[in-house]
Amino acid sequence: MGKSLAHKIVESHLVSGEMKPGSEIGIKIDQVLVQDITGTQVFLHFEAIGINRIGARLAVCYADHNVLQVKPENMEDHLYLQSAAKKFGAWYSKAANGIGHQIHLEHFAVPGETAVGADSHTPHCGGVGMIAIGAGGLDVAVAMGGGAYNFVMPRIVNIYLTGELKPWSSAKDIILELLRRITIRGGLGNIYEFSGPGVKTLNAQQRVTITNMGTELGATTSIFPSDEITRDFFTRIGRPGEWREMLPDKDAFYDDRIELDLSRIEPLVALPSLPDKVVPVNQVAGTKVEQVIVGSCTNGAYADLKAVAKIMKGKQVHPDINFIIHPASRMALELLAEEGFLTDLLKAGVNVAEPTCGACIGTGHVPAPGTISVRAINRNFRGRSGLKDDQVYLVSPETAAATAIAGVITDPRTINLKAPESELPSRINQDNPNLVPPASAEEAARLEVRRGPNIVPAAPKDTLQDQISGEILIKVEDDISTDHIMPASAEILAFRSNIPKISEFVFYRLDPTFSARAREKNGGFIVGGENYGQGSSREHAALAPMYLGIKGVIAKSFARIHHSNLVNFGLLPLLFEDKKDYDRLSPGDVLEISDCLDSVDKMNFTITNKSKGFTFKAKVNLTARQKELLKLGGLLTYTRKTGLKGK
Repeated sequence: MGKSLAHKIVESHLVSGEMKPGSEIGIKIDQVLVQDITGTQVFLHFEAIGINRIGARLAVCYADHNVLQVKPENMEDHLYLQSAAKKFGAWYSKAANGIGHQIHLEHFAVPGETAVGADSHTPHCGGVGMIAIGAGGLDVAVAMGGGAYNFVMPRIVNIYLTGELKPWSSAKDIILELLRRITIRGGLGNIYEFSGPGVKTLNAQQRVTITNMGTELGATTSIFPSDEITRDFFTRIGRPGEWREMLPDKDAFYDDRIELDLSRIEPLVALPSLPDKVVPVNQVAGTKVEQVIVGSCTNGAYADLKAVAKIMKGKQVHPDINFIIHPASRMALELLAEEGFLTDLLKAGVNVAEPTCGACIGTGHVPAPGTISVRAINRNFRGRSGLKDDQVYLVSPETAAATAIAGVITDPRTINLKAPESELPSRINQDNPNLVPPASAEEAARLEVRRGPNIVPAAPKDTLQDQISGEILIKVEDDISTDHIMPASAEILAFRSNIPKISEFVFYRLDPTFSARAREKNGGFIVGGENYGQGSSREHAALAPMYLGIKGVIAKSFARIHHSNLVNFGLLPLLFEDKKDYDRLSPGDVLEISDCLDSVDKMNFTITNKSKGFTFKAKVNLTARQKELLKLGGLLTYTRKTGLKGK
């Protein structure tokens, strides 16, 4: 029986482990991506490990989140990152060059290679035949140094596409349909590999939209083949020599299969406040809207913006609507300007903002209470927009444009226009003045890293004690995201490089007293529901609680990246053996765990509720490597002790 494309790429990069679903493997990483709100910690970890030169084939740091530099700490971070990148051997993408995932696609992606990024939407480049995985910053720092990236081998699930999209249906609607079917929890432990005749009907940028937002399924990554359609894209962007064919075997084996007929896809919308609350747009058509946004790494590419410009040409934004566009790429924006499409947008009354992550992470265009925001982006977790009780709907760029014209949520099939096609750029200039190359090793020896007063790392956690105790400091519901744990709005993002300061904002929107209580009580426990820690890869959602003395999280289930981050920073990721025990616990209960070290080895814990006088069972899902690093206090100490394995 033949091999899937994902299997082939992983196998060719395998440095440890056996490729059986559920077993830990280590793979060699070709490319590393970091950005400005996770990258400071990545480089600080890199330095703390004791490395002085990047060991991966390629590393790039993107300034794409804090582009507006609304606080001086933002520029301090950028100066640190640019100087660290140059000295240690990474490229640096200047602020407003564009969103890292799209810039990486245009300038650095290579079919058949592996990448890890300190950002959950790193699977973006899976659309051109890469195994690209989002991970926590400490894992990325190890890979940047040349060490293996370790993860549990996923199941490889085939999504078999047939048919062809009808007018007004888009790649965004494809991934929304998959979210409707699979849900935000259903992809845990899976790689989704797309095949079938329908694949040939999708251009490279459409494929990228799907793999980018496959992250919202909880998947490890998603991947399309690299074929003649991919070759056309690489030719257009000026890198034909870096294209290579990457296909599955005709008789490839998959662990499961999902069939999807593209001709049956219709315009869809994700209702507030989860990406899988998906219904047809016509079910909510007519809903009054105050704000429309198109952008992010998912929907800010040339093809998306050109489609919007064609819809808006000769039209006007409704008087009651604020319509904002965040392009994903400065070079694509330049081409749209040369072709006149930027003028069409501006004449229609569209606010074309900087090429940045922007509103997607709540750093601008925060909605007012009681208003509805319709967004062609990737996430609508409650509060992510910067407003605690927001109402954000997710749609395609085409549906967003139709809505902006009408002033209410609108099925684009009902407007009197010909549907725009998804069109790729004729070229992307590879001579990008906003990409700064690394210094040579000889020059780097003379360079100093610029460290402002806001660059304050946290010390590693102490070794795991055999007996631990503490209060339950907070009990939260299902599907708590890393946005809930460590918010990402402008006033908080400035402190991503300052762990003592940012720790003040842990659970800030859910419980503003959490941080002070954690310090007062010398830490304690967090209790969570299903899918705890979904969403962004931000390791700060584990690192800042570790700094506050949190000893562990007891949850019904964990999202993939956050589970790894908890282990990496020495926090126990405990799972209820009986999920009904969740209901027996209350904030303020004092918990005690004895025989921790032996319990880690056995992966079974007995926890005593000292306040209520009962015990309950918990378990952990850990590999042999994770058991050892957890006992040592985390991945940083473990790596210092064992070295960069897989280098």
